[in-house]
Amino acid sequence: MPKLVIHQEKIEDPNALAAICPFGAMEVKDGEVSINAACKMCRLCVKKGPEGAVEYVEDEKKETIDKSQWKGIAVYVDHVDGEIHPVTYELIGKARELAGKIGHPVYALFMGSNIQEKAEEILHYGVDKVFVYDDPQLDRFKIEPYTAVFEDFIKKNQPTAILTGATTVGRQLAPRVAARMKTGLTADCTILDMDENTDLSQIRPAFGGNIMAHILTPNHRPQMATVRYKVMNAPERQEDISGEIISCSVDKDLLKSNVDVLDIVMKEQEQFIESADVLVAAGRGVKKEEDLQMIEELADLLGGQVACTRPLAEAGWLDAKRQVGLSGRTVRPKLIITCGVSGAVQFSAGMNNSECIVAINSDEKAPIFETAHYCLVGDLYDIVPKLIEKIKAVKGA
Repeated sequence: MPKLVIHQEKIEDPNALAAICPFGAMEVKDGEVSINAACKMCRLCVKKGPEGAVEYVEDEKKETIDKSQWKGIAVYVDHVDGEIHPVTYELIGKARELAGKIGHPVYALFMGSNIQEKAEEILHYGVDKVFVYDDPQLDRFKIEPYTAVFEDFIKKNQPTAILTGATTVGRQLAPRVAARMKTGLTADCTILDMDENTDLSQIRPAFGGNIMAHILTPNHRPQMATVRYKVMNAPERQEDISGEIISCSVDKDLLKSNVDVLDIVMKEQEQFIESADVLVAAGRGVKKEEDLQMIEELADLLGGQVACTRPLAEAGWLDAKRQVGLSGRTVRPKLIITCGVSGAVQFSAGMNNSECIVAINSDEKAPIFETAHYCLVGDLYDIVPKLIEKIKAVKGA
């Protein structure tokens, strides 16, 4: 790890040096400056402090790894009772693309109970090997046994990279596995690429979407990343199957859990905006909560669902599950109509892969128009009712 070394003899005014740190990480005690755990390694003290007072020292001993010993791109199969989550197929498509650049195989890790037959479905998507851990003790997701199985798979097969869906299960499992393997994990990636040296380029929005962070894990394996549903493209299902299913097992002691599932109560089936073909999104331009009725009417006429931006979700006008954006849901509908949405980067990042984007905004310079395919400049209170009338007229005819 790099570190900052303080040369006390070169400091004339300790308090002036400590005042430079924007994080309050420099403390003065008995006339000497020390650095506490709040330090972010911004190195402002090195640049703006007295010359030579603070020295940035790189770690001379960097860990190295034999990358040739790690082969394959693995995908964790996310499922409930054998029903595979669609994000799995999207990740398989991306894994095939990445593996093709370096000539590696594509693996799928499938763990659960009574899933052997369901594993055959994965072979229709071009996976080379499906590693199946089928055991009654894996019938429900429990963090300890699932982590143990994941670790067993990694140690026996040594994949160079692992892709996991950013689902409820994936967001719990991936970080625990990464910590167990002492490797890096990049969450919510939007772009993945593979370098010739098998380093995985992991790109994701940072600082509220204002910049794109490019992250590498050059000295550790496996490289791990999570990806949200609807970010990647799923491959077409092939009629013919290819690849093989490999049955695996682990020591029963590793499947023990400190959590006992006493009962499972099924809740009512929900409609999620991620699966909608048509969305009508309301933004700040909607002045009153009751005005959402016309947004809902337009969505109903089009057979779609209502979505919203963060301010409307925070105001309690719509459920947070309907929020689109970096802090909400990522969607890819066939049609999305935005009503009074300015188009901040946080929102746009969650819907810019939609097939057709129609934007309604009274400000002709609104950022949403840079993303939209069709731009309607005007008051949504004039345009939306007219759209409703025209759609009703067409349906009536």
